[in-house]
Amino acid sequence: MCKLLTLVFIPLIFLSSSRMEDDRHKTTPVTGAEQVARYLPYLKGKRVGLLANNTSIIGNKSIADSLKALGVDIRMIFGPEHGFRGNASNGAHVGDEIDKATGIPVISLYGNKRKPSAEEMKAIDIMIFDIQDVGCRFYTYINKLADIMEACAESGKELLILDRPNPNGYVDGPVLDMQLKSGIGKFPIPITHGMTIGEFARMINGEGWLPGKQQCRIKIIPVLHYAHNMDYTLPVAPSPNLNTQQSILLYPSLCLFEGTIISQGRGTHMPFTVLGSPALKGVYKFSFTPVSIPGMSETPLHQDQTCYGLDLRQYDMTALRHSGRINIKWMMELYKAYPAKNKFFDRSQSKQMGDIDKLSGSTRFKQQIIAGKSEAEIRKSWEPQLSAYKTMRKKYLLYP
Repeated sequence: MCKLLTLVFIPLIFLSSSRMEDDRHKTTPVTGAEQVARYLPYLKGKRVGLLANNTSIIGNKSIADSLKALGVDIRMIFGPEHGFRGNASNGAHVGDEIDKATGIPVISLYGNKRKPSAEEMKAIDIMIFDIQDVGCRFYTYINKLADIMEACAESGKELLILDRPNPNGYVDGPVLDMQLKSGIGKFPIPITHGMTIGEFARMINGEGWLPGKQQCRIKIIPVLHYAHNMDYTLPVAPSPNLNTQQSILLYPSLCLFEGTIISQGRGTHMPFTVLGSPALKGVYKFSFTPVSIPGMSETPLHQDQTCYGLDLRQYDMTALRHSGRINIKWMMELYKAYPAKNKFFDRSQSKQMGDIDKLSGSTRFKQQIIAGKSEAEIRKSWEPQLSAYKTMRKKYLLYP
């Protein structure tokens, strides 16, 4: 196993003793980005690169706006999927531009360009990573973290990670079969990995997951007053189709339906809180109709067709989250209810359908649903890999 780099905590400065006393009595998590006094002096005199999006905020302002106002020399901003300001829809092309608010060049790292070029890395002294993740293997910001770590390792530059809470802080699901490695699953981890971005960076280094087992020099500003079992409401929607706290918490369970003919509500203003299909008319009373919504879903599955199925907008997410399990009963139920079983997972019907094997991380999951296996039988097949991952994960945790 590769040696884990030492985590460096930058001393807290510029805070009065009364302010520090107040902090000790707070119970609301304080993100790394909000602890400006911890890292602002460290950036002094450095040329800074920034990987950020619309979730990268200090208070109610973009971190780029805030740091520039404080005199930080931000040379360039790198934007992931959905763009730096977060207004691009799922999978949409995002090009390079000059940010109108700051005048700083914004370089897209979504599409053909995976990581900053060697020339771009030469133009900076340090890279900052500040993006809100939602704790799922198929939510691709952890992939972008690895890309940035790779670029920093290759150029010998340091990565400053401003950590944020994980709203889905539990661990569950099949560990990815690496024969199914893809853009929606690059690491041998379960569906919900139970780590913050800072912790995941430590795992990438510690497990030698960068090409050639390279090591990235990292500094982490950890979240104050945070534990993995805390309920945390995101202050900003992390992407256009995760626009409510309900959708964020349902996402680990409902994103699996992207590998089926069942709509997850893309093309409505309630994505990832409903499930349905036109073929389920007469089986379920609840209905919704996906339409083209610019900036969210231009060509959703079952566009302009009435879908019938499940309304999960009022589902008790506290109970689901604290169970520490994704819900696979909905997949079992809707497959059983669907009249044309041979079409449920058939990707040839729609370009909007994903690969259920790559989404689940297992070649067995689809066959288990088709065979009518029980939840207990399906979960048993996730072992011993899931338990082994939980043990490995403990080495990298920063929070209780």
